[in-house]
Amino acid sequence: MVWKPHVTVAAIIERDNRFLLVEEETPHGLQLNQPAGHFEQNEDLIAAVKREVNEETAWQFEPAELISVQLWRRNPELPTFLRVCFSGACHSHNPDQPLDTGIVTTHWLTRDEIAAQQHRLRSPLVLISVDEYLSGQRYPLSLLKSFLDLDHE
Repeated sequence: MVWKPHVTVAAIIERDNRFLLVEEETPHGLQLNQPAGHFEQNEDLIAAVKREVNEETAWQFEPAELISVQLWRRNPELPTFLRVCFSGACHSHNPDQPLDTGIVTTHWLTRDEIAAQQHRLRSPLVLISVDEYLSGQRYPLSLLKSFLDLDHE
């Protein structure tokens, strides 16, 4: 069997000292997460995070920086995730757009409000990512290189 981690993207979106989170249905009940999801075939990481934010929040997202690349596994029996975390800004909200399956609503929460809900966070990476962002951890998007469909002749 080939081992493959799940590659995901996530967005840290801050406005007026509040962070955009989604409330989503999970096997463990309603949980809070950054707008996030799986990287899909034929897209680069920036396209993936833009798509996921739009599908889950109905906002258009413009990534500005990388916050971190996180390798996470809850325990050896569960999948491993390689999560690429971006920061950036949202614009052009469409309140009439239906949200992705499983997303109940969105919330703008302060860091302290997120910390107070630790028991409801989808993973510890939710608060870790916010704290990384607040500590000023930033990397240029130019670190990402995509070489899709290159002709090697």
